[in-house]
Amino acid sequence: MDRHGGAGGPVIYLDYQATTPLAPEAFEAMVPLLRDQFANPHSAHRAGRMVAAQVELARDAIGQLLPPGGRLLFTSGATEALNIAIQGAPAGGIVTIATEHAAVLDTVAVMRRMGRAVTVLPVDGDGLVDMEAAARAIVPGVALVVAMLVNNEIGVIQPVGALAELAHGAGALFLCDAVQGYGRVPIPDPCDMVAISAHKIHGPKGIGALWLRDGVKIDPLIHGGGQEGGLRSGTLSPALCAGFGVAARLMREQAEADRAHIAALSAQAHALFADWTLNGSADARYPGNLNIRRAGIDGARLLSDCRNMSFSLGSACASGSGRPSHVLRALGLSDSQARGSVRIGFGRYTTSAELEEAAKVINGAATAQAAP
Repeated sequence: MDRHGGAGGPVIYLDYQATTPLAPEAFEAMVPLLRDQFANPHSAHRAGRMVAAQVELARDAIGQLLPPGGRLLFTSGATEALNIAIQGAPAGGIVTIATEHAAVLDTVAVMRRMGRAVTVLPVDGDGLVDMEAAARAIVPGVALVVAMLVNNEIGVIQPVGALAELAHGAGALFLCDAVQGYGRVPIPDPCDMVAISAHKIHGPKGIGALWLRDGVKIDPLIHGGGQEGGLRSGTLSPALCAGFGVAARLMREQAEADRAHIAALSAQAHALFADWTLNGSADARYPGNLNIRRAGIDGARLLSDCRNMSFSLGSACASGSGRPSHVLRALGLSDSQARGSVRIGFGRYTTSAELEEAAKVINGAATAQAAP
């Protein structure tokens, strides 16, 4: 990864929830399929069959990190996967959580305007769903329950398995947004549908997938050539599929090393930012996400002051909106507290020295800003 920031010096990348650096191995797997093996994977001739085989190898590699007994459909990304699952689910009510990604909340809002009953469950101060409220809401007549495994802003891990069991008890399907958790946190077997994205696991942007448990039937959102089992028409990019597949394989093969590395970085980060307050549960969380706040701080100004530090104020999809994070507001934080929060994300390619240097710069800028 190019870490050079020009005249301003090297850039330290700490925004792993927004996207991850492309693994060199994934890049190398993509090059021949972009340059030489350019045939359409849906063509019946030999060249088409050769690249189609690469697509299927990738599909198998990705599926090995998902529950058994299902099929994987390639999409343009997790947003499309979530839209297919939500809009294509059987008629009935929808239940989701207040801290979900906009790809879910905005889509269920459209479903509400179309006449579907939608319930948005609250969370507590730690960001965990109110399970008593969930049990009251997930009743017969509900067709779909949607929940994120690992929250993209605060890293909190929801009790997805328990929510899926409630859904099944009511005769509903359960959709898991596993974008931040895939390859890092085990995906509970009771899930009926799972949405994932390549660029969150060191794969390329522009490709994701929707996993469907065997027997789950949904209606297609995109119509055309009938590719991907008739549920997602359109010509696949073998190069993107191959990059996704290699990234998934590396997540599986390097799982133990990645876990140990991120745990060490997490311990270091908590110590370096000890003067800040953690947003979200301290225990039920993915350790590669540190969402913190400090009194007297404006996060947007802090980001501007730390020009060679790539961290964020929350979801990359909502950056620049000027609105406080809906996730942090759902935790009960004030507008001021939400605006004084930053998200620091790290992973496989982050070094201890980078984290230490970033903390020095961020803490220094925060102290200067908070000074009377």
